[in-house]
Amino acid sequence: MGRDSLGEFERVVLLAILQLGGESYGALILDEIEKRTRQTPSSGTLYVALRRLERRGLLTSSFGDPTPERGGRAKRFFKVEPEAVRLLRARL
Repeated sequence: MGRDSLGEFERVVLLAILQLGGESYGALILDEIEKRTRQTPSSGTLYVALRRLERRGLLTSSFGDPTPERGGRAKRFFKVEPEAVRLLRARL
């Protein structure tokens, strides 16, 4: 797979994040993928793909505020970058 191509699962991840908008964190991304594909990827598979997409500059991430229901841990939110949208559109 070249720099200007996306694997099937990477496309699914990017589309799920685009669908979710600003509320794109791990658990919600997994739920969106399951809802759309009727398949349940492991969280490990998702986070490997998220790291790979971020290293390629196709995603950025930031941490939200810590929440009491998560034991003070902050959620990591993901945002799709314009280059990823370009690659997705190139596949249409």
